[in-house]
Amino acid sequence: MTAVILGSTLTCPHCGHAETEIMPTDACQFFYECKSCGILLKPKSGDCCVFCSYGTVKCPPIQQQRPCCAG
Repeated sequence: MTAVILGSTLTCPHCGHAETEIMPTDACQFFYECKSCGILLKPKSGDCCVFCSYGTVKCPPIQQQRPCCAG
């Protein structure tokens, strides 16, 4: 079994700012406020969280090929 990666770099689609964040292991993160432009990011259609939509690493349940809380 591969270790779960908890760090993911979110990139804002509006301003391009990138920020590395630690993903929660016990909940989906539906919203994220860009630390540069202040826009509130939401998951794209079909994604369970902002990390799956805008991050360099998918959320822990997806990494483990398990259903996510929005699934």
